[in-house]
Amino acid sequence: MDYTTGPVAPLTFGDAVKRVFSKYAEFSGRASRAEFWWFILFLVIVNAALGILAAVTGSSIFSLISGVFSLATFIPCLSVSWRRLHDTGRAGGWWFINFVPAVGAIIFTVFCAQLGEAVANRFGEVPAN
Repeated sequence: MDYTTGPVAPLTFGDAVKRVFSKYAEFSGRASRAEFWWFILFLVIVNAALGILAAVTGSSIFSLISGVFSLATFIPCLSVSWRRLHDTGRAGGWWFINFVPAVGAIIFTVFCAQLGEAVANRFGEVPAN
């Protein structure tokens, strides 16, 4: 909480998705936990819906749309992940830990779940939510 301006309203699902897409390929700065996790939830929901539609209809068009969606959201997902790591005081290069078999994704998830640094760090000011 910023004590100089009072309480800050929580970041909503829609605001988080808009913020990530507005910073489509911005790898500098910081991303709050809310921004990161709301965007991940958005990706899960859309991919699940497309997968269900593909399974129910038996049409390959939904698989194609899912692939295009995944390609279109790869860079925003990478950039928000990079900025999330910055918020915890880590360099964005820690994202590559995901390539370590078995434990990499677990370590990355733990990093992203941690509280961000409460003060400005070498990557920028504290994100608004």
